[in-house]
Amino acid sequence: MAGRRRGWFRSSGNSEWIQQARSQLADAFLDMDRRQSAADAAVLASDEVFPERRFGAAWEPVRSRCYDASGAYLALADELETAERDNSPLPQGQERTATVTRRLADAARAVDEFYQANRSRLEEAVAIHRTVPQLAHQVKVTAAGVRAQAANSEYADYPSVRSWSRTVDEALVTLEAAGGPGAAGAVREAANRLEYATRELADALAQAPSRNAAANTAISSVNTRLAAVRNRSAGLAPAYSALLREFNAASSADLANNERESQRAIGAAAEALDGARAASAQNNPESALELTTTARGNLAEAERQVDAVTKRLALLREVRANPRERAEAVRFRLRDAQMLAVSRGLVGEWGSVLDAQVDRIDRISEPLSGRHPDYLAYVTELDAVTEFIAGVVDRMRKHTGPRRE
Repeated sequence: MAGRRRGWFRSSGNSEWIQQARSQLADAFLDMDRRQSAADAAVLASDEVFPERRFGAAWEPVRSRCYDASGAYLALADELETAERDNSPLPQGQERTATVTRRLADAARAVDEFYQANRSRLEEAVAIHRTVPQLAHQVKVTAAGVRAQAANSEYADYPSVRSWSRTVDEALVTLEAAGGPGAAGAVREAANRLEYATRELADALAQAPSRNAAANTAISSVNTRLAAVRNRSAGLAPAYSALLREFNAASSADLANNERESQRAIGAAAEALDGARAASAQNNPESALELTTTARGNLAEAERQVDAVTKRLALLREVRANPRERAEAVRFRLRDAQMLAVSRGLVGEWGSVLDAQVDRIDRISEPLSGRHPDYLAYVTELDAVTEFIAGVVDRMRKHTGPRRE
C-alpha cells in the first residue's frame, strides 16, 4: 500500500485532472456511504425491533444500487491510480468519472428518498433499539425485587403466587438467553414478557391478603345456592310425572335423564363445596375460591336440568289451554312481513315465499286432535316458521335495490 500511495503524488501529464477526478469521486462516494450507513443501521434496527414492518425487503433494491455504484467507483479509482502511477492514458477518463460520480449521487438520492418516506418509523425503531439494553436491565432488577418479596411472603404457597413466581423465573432465564448481536428484537420481546409476569406476580401478592374474606363470602353464597337448588330439584320428579300423564310421550322423551343428571350435578357441587371449606380451613383461600367456582358451575347445570322439565310442563299446559293463540301470534308476524314486502316493492321476490307460510301454519295446526296431541312438535314447528319469517324480514330490510311497484 505504501508504494501505491506514493504513486498518487508522482507528477505526470495526467496528474492534475486525475487528482481532481479522484477527489470528486471520493467526495461523492463518502457522501453516499455516509447516507447508506445511516439508513442501513436504521433498517437493521427496524428489522430487529419491528420485523413485521419488513423494511429490510424494501431497502434491499436501494442498497443494491449503492453497492453497484460503489463497485463502479472502486474499479475506476483503481484505473485512475494506475494511470497516474504509470503516466499511462485512460481513455474517456473524464467522461467515465462524470458517469460514476452521477451514479454515486443518484444512489445517494435514492437513499434519501427511501429514508424520508419512512423517516418517522425508522427513527422510532432506532430510538427503541437504543433503549433495549437499559429496558432489559431495569426489568431484571424489578423482577428480582418482586421475586424476592414473593419468596419471603407469608402468601408464598398461594397457587397464584407460586404460579406467577415460576413464570417470572422462566421469563428471567429466557431474557438471559436472548442476548447477543442482532438480538435486540428478541431481547425486547423477552423483557416485555418478564415485565408482564412481574406485574402479575406483584398483583397476586397485593390481592393475597383479601383472599380469605373473599373465600368465606363465596363459600357462604354457594352454600345458600346449594340449598335453593336442592329445594327446586324436589319439584322435578312430580313435573316429569305430570308430563308423562298429561301429554304425548314424545313431549318428554328428551327429559328422561334430567332427574339423574340434576342429582349428579348437585352431588358434585356439594363435594366441591366441602373441598372449599377444607381448603379455607387450611389457609388456602385461592383453592377454596377455585372450588366454589366449580361448585357454581355444577349448580348451574343442575338448575338447567330442573328448569328444562318444569318449564316444559308449564309451556305445554299453556299451549293446551289455548292452542290457537300461538298459531295466531305467528300469523300476525306473517301478516306484518307481507305488508313489509308490499311497502318495499318486494312482492315479486318474496310474496309467494311468504304466502306459502300460510299453508304451512295450517298443516302444523291440523294434528291438534286426539287424546294426546303432540303439543311439543306443534310449538317446535311454529317456532321454525317464526324464525323463517324473521329471516325473510331481515333480508327485506337490508334490500338496497330500487323499490318495485
